[in-house]
Amino acid sequence: MRKRSLLAATVAAALAALAALAGLAGSPAFADTPWPTKPVRILFGFPAASATDVVARAVGQKLSEKWGQPVVIDNKPGAGGNLGSELAARAPADGYTIFFGTVANAISTTLYTKLNYDYLKDFQPLTLVTITPLVLVANPSVPANNVKELVEYARANPGKLNFGSGGVGTSNHLAGEMFKAETRTDLLHVAYKGTPAAYNDMFSGQIGLMFDNIVAVMPHVKSSRLKPLAVTSLKRVDALPEVPTAAESGLPGFEAVSWIGALVPAGTPKPVADKIYNDMVAVLRLPELQKQLAATGAIVVGNTPEQFAAWNRSEIAKWSKAIKESGAKLD
Repeated sequence: MRKRSLLAATVAAALAALAALAGLAGSPAFADTPWPTKPVRILFGFPAASATDVVARAVGQKLSEKWGQPVVIDNKPGAGGNLGSELAARAPADGYTIFFGTVANAISTTLYTKLNYDYLKDFQPLTLVTITPLVLVANPSVPANNVKELVEYARANPGKLNFGSGGVGTSNHLAGEMFKAETRTDLLHVAYKGTPAAYNDMFSGQIGLMFDNIVAVMPHVKSSRLKPLAVTSLKRVDALPEVPTAAESGLPGFEAVSWIGALVPAGTPKPVADKIYNDMVAVLRLPELQKQLAATGAIVVGNTPEQFAAWNRSEIAKWSKAIKESGAKLD
């Protein structure tokens, strides 16, 4: 009997120790375990000099300073951003790969009939990093200096105006389709393989209009090669304070913004995910970083994982509606 009592006491003590360790794993002390101990990469599906790249490099530099480890920017462009997304989804869930998802992920969820990853299931959302409004820009030859004049001209000349995009199903294509539906105008969509080619035709006057990310648009607006008619956020942006919103211009509720959010592969340990989230939000609150990103037209957010998860769901629903109305579909 005494042996049984000793055995029972030993088992009870072992279980208690395991329970204590389990509790410790989720405690702040455990969360302070050294991490990272090697370089961390920020991976996304767009090339160098893209809006995502500009934001990632600014944020990555501050995180590197905070962590004392290199933060490597890993550009994996291709398939409308889906190549990088798939690689990130398959990365080890150890915190050493941070994925910068974008509006393209919300669009791809509906646009593509088949994807090799599931944006909502394969990633754990951390925070919405930035929102970057689109800007409706026009070639200087277009006889309109605001949305009201543009709509009046387009209605009087159906099919005469065209708008360019970086490809079928991109945010600048779908924003144009949303604009057509809201204004009941007949605009011809011209798809290019990327916005650089579209800009070349915009400058020459072959394309009259385009919606594009404010980060990419700003240099062309500053040089007066293009004229801005409206921004697509619900509030005006500091980088273009004189340019009204589409909502102000007679399209109440019109919102079509680009955005960048930080995620990690699903299954990343909570203490590590929490540390990345807390440190990233701390970096996003730095005045010098906010000033740097504001100069490009980006609006810094830094919300909670729950808020970012809700944002993802609402964005998928919004763009799904635009995709179905446009009839766009890709394999």
